[in-house]
Amino acid sequence: MNITKTDIDSLNAVVKVDIAKEDYSEKVDSILRNYRKNANIPGFRKGHVPMGMVKKQYGKAVLVDEVNKILQDSLHKFLTEEKLDVLGNPLPKNEAEIDWDAGDLSFEFDLGLAPEFDVNLKGKAVTHFKIVADKEMIDNQVKAIRKQYGKLVSKDTVEAGDEITGTFTSEEKEIEKKTTFETEVIKGKRQLNALLGSKPGDTISLMTKGLFKDDHDNQRFLGVSHDDAHGLDIEVSFTVEEVNKREMADLNEELFNKIFGEGVVSSEEELRTKIKEDSEKQFEQQSDQKLLNDVVESLIDNTKFDLPAEFLQRWIQQSSGEEAMTEEQAKAEYDRTEKGMRYQLIEGRLRAEHKLQVTFDELRDYTRGMIRMQMAQFGNMNPTDEELDGIVSRIMQNEEEVRRISEQLNTNKMLQFYKENVKLKTKEVNYDNFVKEAYA
Repeated sequence: MNITKTDIDSLNAVVKVDIAKEDYSEKVDSILRNYRKNANIPGFRKGHVPMGMVKKQYGKAVLVDEVNKILQDSLHKFLTEEKLDVLGNPLPKNEAEIDWDAGDLSFEFDLGLAPEFDVNLKGKAVTHFKIVADKEMIDNQVKAIRKQYGKLVSKDTVEAGDEITGTFTSEEKEIEKKTTFETEVIKGKRQLNALLGSKPGDTISLMTKGLFKDDHDNQRFLGVSHDDAHGLDIEVSFTVEEVNKREMADLNEELFNKIFGEGVVSSEEELRTKIKEDSEKQFEQQSDQKLLNDVVESLIDNTKFDLPAEFLQRWIQQSSGEEAMTEEQAKAEYDRTEKGMRYQLIEGRLRAEHKLQVTFDELRDYTRGMIRMQMAQFGNMNPTDEELDGIVSRIMQNEEEVRRISEQLNTNKMLQFYKENVKLKTKEVNYDNFVKEAYA
């Protein structure tokens, strides 16, 4: 057997595999002799079927199967030994021309080669948002806590700031939705005035256009679909069933202990500090995800290299599974996934050059830390090493879980690497401005 590679250009090559008859004949003959021993063919005793008949019936299939095994093994070994960085899989080039009766066989495969390139980490600075919990957000959180832990006082008449429970109905949109809302969510002055002064048992006609401050509230309070919620403009009836005023809870030690545990927070100032710290810690995840997305886009834009596009489109087409793709469909799929392919190459190059691969010890320690945090959430603050090791061992035996945790750790390592090596500019914003700037 002989294998040679011919470069077409820097991104495409052809590998030729020459298989001589002696490379496979002994194995094929051995299998056919075994078939002969065990074949049950009417008219012949077991083990006495003529070899010519066995070859005629099974010879071609056995030959093809054995040669394909030799091809797979030899190609894999050749690509590994030559350290060829290929994209996709080798594509058969001349399979329709193979004469299986020829004895000596020659196979050709197209290869798509990974490009050579340097990753540009020092392009235009990427914005790293630092999301802060501003005074307005903290004030709203304090207010929400006081409302949540306050008490309801029943009333006879609706006034501003009250909670109203009742049922919206509409024959036109088949609405019959019991709900509770505060007068503060009402946007339209005319609708608000119609509600103020109403009493349990009253039925009020309201127009939905401009009823709530957010059209999505039509879905929440009226029970209509998401599509109907936007721009809904109908008349509905609302029957008042209950009116309550929520008295705010006092900010005292009893409330603090109920929410955070004894001694964690002892004053309103400490409450506000904790709200700020907890909120900003939660915001870090969103900020980091945005940073990761932007760095990926920046690296793709600033790291220039060509891909063997024609080869990859053919590979996509031939790897599409049971439903064959047309050339047009394969091209569309390539266009859709090209950025992802480019980033996989970029990330792979960075991992190799900067030794960012995840080791087994790192994966085990990361899993151990995750388990410790989860146990702490359920009140087990000091699990024993034996407990942790047992859970980690079970997780590490679950292939799907290992893959999921590995992806998390991979992402974390790349994010930390980017924070340390990519040119960043920090921008401090509150959450509302982050949403506007990041996802406008």
